[in-house]
Amino acid sequence: MTPERLFPVLNLVAVVGWLPLIFLPRVRWARTVVPLAIPIVLAVIYSGIVVTTFAGTEGGFSSLADVSKLFENPWALLAGWTHYLAFDLFIGGWEVRDAHDRGVPHLFIVPALVLTFLFGPAGLLVYLAIRALRRTAFTKS
Repeated sequence: MTPERLFPVLNLVAVVGWLPLIFLPRVRWARTVVPLAIPIVLAVIYSGIVVTTFAGTEGGFSSLADVSKLFENPWALLAGWTHYLAFDLFIGGWEVRDAHDRGVPHLFIVPALVLTFLFGPAGLLVYLAIRALRRTAFTKS
């Protein structure tokens, strides 16, 4: 399998994890099992890519130029992408569970989930802002 062929498969695996978070948040397995199981699958694939391809890859993590050189290798680039897919989904699962535990209505956090899927840290920031605003709204009541 080539990195180019594996890329859409990994994207599909991630989307399969995001859909229940967005559309089935009240179903327990959707907010507990899925956002743990799918990142584990992605982590196994990520680890396999790293173990089998990084030894001969130029570049590194000590400078932006080294990271750029590292990601010239399609396998290293795919590993980096898989890293994002796994961690963003894990964070999305946390957002859904945290919102559920705090009584934040799910519709309030859907935009944050979409942003977390697309832009990771920006979505987390939006979720934390929604959570803070919601807490403020509760304390003023």
